[in-house]
This record gives sequence, structure tokens and C-alpha cells, in this order.
Amino acid sequence: MEDRSDWPSLTPTSPPRLLQGTVVVIDLDRFGEYVRSRGLSEYDPNEVTATLSSEVEALSRRWGGVIIYGLDWERGTEEAVIEFPGVDAGELKEDLIAIARRICGLGVSATIVALTGPVGPSRSLDRREAYRGSTWRMRASKIVKRLKRRGGGVVYIDGSVVYTCNPKASGEEGGLHSI
Repeated sequence: MEDRSDWPSLTPTSPPRLLQGTVVVIDLDRFGEYVRSRGLSEYDPNEVTATLSSEVEALSRRWGGVIIYGLDWERGTEEAVIEFPGVDAGELKEDLIAIARRICGLGVSATIVALTGPVGPSRSLDRREAYRGSTWRMRASKIVKRLKRRGGGVVYIDGSVVYTCNPKASGEEGGLHSI
């Protein structure tokens, strides 16, 4: 008789363990209009998408985040989903506001949502899974859509809008105002 102890198991493995952390979704507002109005290519990085790519990468490195979806150096980043295991959304507040300031200063607004909740340890395979792969990602995505319908240009952290951006307003901070 054979020893079956070294055979692979046919029973399903348990799902990856979820940790407490933060889900961040960043999406540029009305970016298609911006690209068309300036005659830019949608398929090449420009000043805004290159800046967002740099900011997303720097934020994930600084806080040990996992970029679930969106970082694209070849085309430029227009949207991103990042999870930060072991980090509270409030801890990211200043960094998220700084990203919004930089983007707003370039003449475009971004909607940024950060929610504290369970996060998983893996990247997604495609855009759909990035936004629907977990309850907290779905929740953050719905909040982004709702905020964008209201005009966008906000940083929303755990239930409250902490900053708004009006890229057409003049000022040293690119039209960013505290609420």
C-alpha cells in the first residue's frame, strides 16, 4: 500500500487571512475632458498621470502598502487601489492631502477615499477584482462614485470629507480648502 501523506490535498484551502488596515482608492476627476482639452494622448503619460504614478508608489513604499491595481508607468496612473495592512486611515491623512494638493495644483482634481477595515494580502488580477475583491474595496469604490457624482475633488477619510479641491480657483495651494 502507498503512503498517501505526501499527496497534494484535494480539500480547498482556507481563504487568505484578513488583517486590519486601510483601503485607499484614488481616481482623477473628469480626466478625459482634461486630456481632450489639452490635446494630450490617452495612452502616454502626461504631467498629471506621471505625478500620480510617483505619488502612489511613494505612498505605498512609505507605509508598506500593497498596490492592488492602477500603477501604470507606461500609460500613467489615472486610478489606483492600495491596501495598507496595519495602518489606520487617519495616519495617512497628511499624505493623502499632500497628493490631492499636488494633483490639484496641476489643474485637475482627484477623489481620494480611505477606509479603515479588513484588508487582504494579495494583488488583483484585473480591474473588476480590484474593486470587487473585498467588501471594503467595494464600499470605497461606491463612495468614490458617489463623491464624483457630486463633483469630486475631495479627500474622504473614514466617514468625513477632510479637504476639497477646486483646480480652477487661484491660490498658493491650488484651490485646496479645509472643510
